[in-house]
Amino acid sequence: NKAHASLSEILLKENSKLSTQKISKKTSIPITTVHNRIKRLEKEGIIKKYTIVLDNKKIGRPISAYILITVDYKLLKQIKKTQYYLIKKLKSLELVEEAAIVTGETDLITKVRVKDIEELDNFLTAYLRNVDGIERTKTLVILNEV
Repeated sequence: NKAHASLSEILLKENSKLSTQKISKKTSIPITTVHNRIKRLEKEGIIKKYTIVLDNKKIGRPISAYILITVDYKLLKQIKKTQYYLIKKLKSLELVEEAAIVTGETDLITKVRVKDIEELDNFLTAYLRNVDGIERTKTLVILNEV
């Protein structure tokens, strides 16, 4: 039973546009069972949303990079802000695809998509390094995504 549910989830993860009929055919699970399981997963919050994957080259943002951010907690405390304030600010930016609070030597990590190295440089030097509470950044340009 769990194996069938997992198989349905895997198929949806690969292509969220699959109809219950197609999932039923691929998994040999009755269509009503597939439908009920999907509805249950949505209701329980396991399936949070359906999304798309963009071709970043075609939309003019072929370059992506991870930016590791070290937070200046002393300054944040002075301006009465937290790292949660910074992460929300980052997530609201158009170039930022992902942003997260992490453990280790780095406090925050963000993934950005840009049209060229000049736009990345401008984002880092003109914007990100001037945000109150960001002490330093380390940028890792992604060469190949699998």
